[in-house]
Amino acid sequence: MALPFLPGYSLNRNVGKEKFHKPQHWGFCNNVRMLMNEDKPGIGGELCLRQKRKPKYSAFLKEMGIDAPPWVAFDKQVLSFDAYLEDEVPEKSQENYRIRRYKIYFYLEDDTIQVNEPGVRNSGLPQGTFIRRHHIPLPPPDEDQFYTVYHFNINIDIVFYGWKFKIYDCDTFTKIVLKNMGVKLNAPGQCPEDPYLKMRREKLDFVKPLRPYESFGTLKQFLNYDRKVLRFFCLWDDSTSLFGDRRELILRYFLSDDTIEIREVLPHKSGWNAMPFLLQRGKLPKYGPPGVYQPGEITDRIVLNVYGGLVENRVDGYLLDKYKLGKVHQEFYKDSDLSIGTTINVWGRKVLLCDCDEFTKSYYKTEYGIENFTSIDCKPPPPPKIERKFPPYTGFGSEEDSLRSCIGLMPTPHRKNFRKWMEKDSYGYISNTLRFFAKLITHDCADVDRLFVISYFLSDDTLSVFEPIERNSGLTGGMFLKRIRVKRPGQEVFKSELSEYIKAEELYVGARVNVNGYLFLLLNADEYTLNYMEKHSDKFPMSSIELALQKLKKQESKSEELRNVFIAADDEQRKMVDYNTFRDILMTLTVGELTDHELITIARHYHVPEDAYEDVNVLIALAHERFKRNTFENFERLIANCVYQDRENKKVLPTKDIRRLCKSSRLPLTHDLLVSLLSKFEDSEGQINYESFFCALNWRINPVPELEPRSYLKEVACVQALYMPPCQWGKS
Repeated sequence: MALPFLPGYSLNRNVGKEKFHKPQHWGFCNNVRMLMNEDKPGIGGELCLRQKRKPKYSAFLKEMGIDAPPWVAFDKQVLSFDAYLEDEVPEKSQENYRIRRYKIYFYLEDDTIQVNEPGVRNSGLPQGTFIRRHHIPLPPPDEDQFYTVYHFNINIDIVFYGWKFKIYDCDTFTKIVLKNMGVKLNAPGQCPEDPYLKMRREKLDFVKPLRPYESFGTLKQFLNYDRKVLRFFCLWDDSTSLFGDRRELILRYFLSDDTIEIREVLPHKSGWNAMPFLLQRGKLPKYGPPGVYQPGEITDRIVLNVYGGLVENRVDGYLLDKYKLGKVHQEFYKDSDLSIGTTINVWGRKVLLCDCDEFTKSYYKTEYGIENFTSIDCKPPPPPKIERKFPPYTGFGSEEDSLRSCIGLMPTPHRKNFRKWMEKDSYGYISNTLRFFAKLITHDCADVDRLFVISYFLSDDTLSVFEPIERNSGLTGGMFLKRIRVKRPGQEVFKSELSEYIKAEELYVGARVNVNGYLFLLLNADEYTLNYMEKHSDKFPMSSIELALQKLKKQESKSEELRNVFIAADDEQRKMVDYNTFRDILMTLTVGELTDHELITIARHYHVPEDAYEDVNVLIALAHERFKRNTFENFERLIANCVYQDRENKKVLPTKDIRRLCKSSRLPLTHDLLVSLLSKFEDSEGQINYESFFCALNWRINPVPELEPRSYLKEVACVQALYMPPCQWGKS
């Protein structure tokens, strides 16, 4: 009887299935058809008959209840067991079996197992990885299952692919993990000794006196201390011997092979032969020189006899002397024998260690705990300085050239102060030249009124004298003295020492200068000279305002009289007097305690600046002179620009707009001159009639007379004399 075709009555197992794919079991390997994988499931991913699904996670992870993946929970956690295996040796009479030791590693992250055999020297067996890491199945009849962590313990036998391993111990981490899992650990056992290895060891011990194995390896010391050198600064006092002296040495101790080399530090112009080494690199014996040894006396090994085969002149081996009878023992210096203050024997020479470098100090502090590194002075006392005497000047050439011919066999030219010349040479608007107006001090009526310009050049301390040319004076004028260095008067001509020359500090207004027999009185100086001397008042005390005022403070008793004299001299009540009146008053009251230069310094400190642009005609004349010099004629264009900016056609513009227009058009006028011109044409509202302003500046249409040059001999200065109380004048 057939059942109705209804849900629940059908026996077809494919009802409700969605996957019907067939996994690939067969493939090609080296062009041969073969079964590639038997573990793949059947149709639709279902397991085949008698097929079990392999566990994907560690059994221990499921019991712990950890949700993290095993490769995260048990990363780098491996159980290590010590085991051994009895390997039979049937074809050898010396041994029947051999004990082989192994390391069994169990990886908790995926329950894989790896077996390694540690290497044994001269075993003759292939050692290393015995079983590679993978899942190892249980022995039959449970070969469909795999080993887990619960199959391991101490003092048990475990079988891997027919090999029976005896686990006798494990490490501490493995014991802790097994205890946490609840596994009761057995007592650890011992691995039996391999009879063959025991026999070989006894045999080697028996033949050791005949064939001793001695190692002379220095590779470890070389790798640890390569390029590490101890450096000591030494002294060898050889002054007691004939033609001997104190020698400074540098000792280097090479830690890589315990060798020493010594170099000599030669002073400048010592006259000694420059040898590269006082002692070449090698081991230094403590008790040297020990004498001359025959070849073969100093060796590392003592050979008793040699033996060979039947062939003539053939040596197969040699016998060594274990007790080294008759060997020459030598003691060499080590790093522990070297320290500051120690005297060492360098082949009969007594060398004192005086100091060492920082690396040597840190090495001894680390290795030997030494903290005291007090150095010993190895420098000899300075020899007495012998004063060198030179012959007097002969009169040929300059004194410097004659002196250079006495210093060496090959005369060399005198070396000038090049740095001073570079710093004080003129460049740009900085001349580094001091100029003074002077006159001759003479009784000759024809030379009394002659005026001169004395120029002192700071770059090389030279001096020149120039006489201005004056028409119809009867004097030629021009260069009076070319640029040379001028000696101070009263010096001997033919002497051994160099002559002294006039310095810049000796020049000031009011000073008398003797130039090759001509006596000059310095009357005045130009503006650059006065500014330079006031800027460097430490070198020019006459230009120091502080020192000048200190001299005035000494006249505190005359302060009331000085105040009344200044009030009487100021008739117009302007609180100003001219320079000549100011000079006469101070010179009369101070009774010559102040020099002319100090008076000029005080006057410049309290002077009232002149308004050089008081008259508008003078300003326009100065502007025309600059326009002519630069051939500037673009005045119509300037007026056109102003008309363009004048939107309301008022014929006036603000002062700032006119100044900006002049600056943008690059008028060849200085800032002060342009400001003064604009102030003269500015009205009360700050406006300027640009047509009248630029027409006045047009030197083609409205020329003005040229200015007369100002005389360089005219002294113009004013000072501001404040009506101060007597106490305040004394402190100013």
